[in-house]
Amino acid sequence: MKIKGLIAILIVAVGVIGFASAYTVDETEQVVVTQFGKVVGTPKVEPGLYFRLPFFQNANYFPKNLLQWDGDPGQIPTLDKKFIWVDSFARWKITDPVKFFQTVSNTISAQGRLDDIIDPAVRNAVTSYPLNETVRRTDRVLDTFEVGLDDQSFSTDEGEKTAESDEEPVKQGRFNIRIGREKITEGIQRQAQPKLEPFGIELVDVKIKRVNYTEQVRESVYGRMIAERKQIAEKFRSEGKGEAQKILGDKERELKLITSEAYRTAQEIKGRAEAEATRLYADAFNADPEFYSFQKTLEVYNEALDQKSTVVLSTDSEFFKFLKGSDQLP
Repeated sequence: MKIKGLIAILIVAVGVIGFASAYTVDETEQVVVTQFGKVVGTPKVEPGLYFRLPFFQNANYFPKNLLQWDGDPGQIPTLDKKFIWVDSFARWKITDPVKFFQTVSNTISAQGRLDDIIDPAVRNAVTSYPLNETVRRTDRVLDTFEVGLDDQSFSTDEGEKTAESDEEPVKQGRFNIRIGREKITEGIQRQAQPKLEPFGIELVDVKIKRVNYTEQVRESVYGRMIAERKQIAEKFRSEGKGEAQKILGDKERELKLITSEAYRTAQEIKGRAEAEATRLYADAFNADPEFYSFQKTLEVYNEALDQKSTVVLSTDSEFFKFLKGSDQLP
């Protein structure tokens, strides 16, 4: 029984020791084994099952995938003395876990070192170039270029031209971009990477997330933008009024032309109708001149003689020849 108990204790001890000495590494991890604070052996970067001396050696795990660094937004002056808020971020990874363990020990301390190295690099890059270079990548014409300002130059705050530090002025909505935002971020990466190598860190990428004016300058820019758009609106209004007056003028001209043509046509028709009526009257009256004379005389009687008229004439007057007797009637 004692032998069986000892065997059981031995098996349990071996199991405990085996469990304590074994450790695993997955695809996203790398391990540095230390003994009393000193690195032992080579780092384990391949996934699998590994063993160490239990109770004496420790497995220190570090991420092998890309890690994120997010800088604090800060106010930085550009080369052309424009204060802007710059927010940047980066991606980094641990390439030498031994150096990383010996220098910064963990990712939290590494973030502080990244702050100390990348933030000054971003500041140096932004202060070395004008605002145009930080904002734009190329000097292509902006897709959002206002139609109403196609004959004007772009400007920044307080009416200053954005190309004031360039050799050539801005023309037809283009910026004279020599470096561009991509080259600036590449320069930040080149400047920061040598300083991170002693920590076993590789800086994979650095980007500027956001660029904005400071509050004071932003108000000035907004005011300028409002003024520009009011200018565009006023330009469109004046063009619209001019076009409206042109349309009204054309309408009046067309109306007068139509009216005059219609009046001329109506007068021509009226003239032809009156001529035809006169001809018909002449033909009718020429058929019986005595009857025509009788009818006209009666019309004169009707117009000249009424109950208030007094006329003194000789009975031999031709005016009353049709009133002397029925024998005078035609």
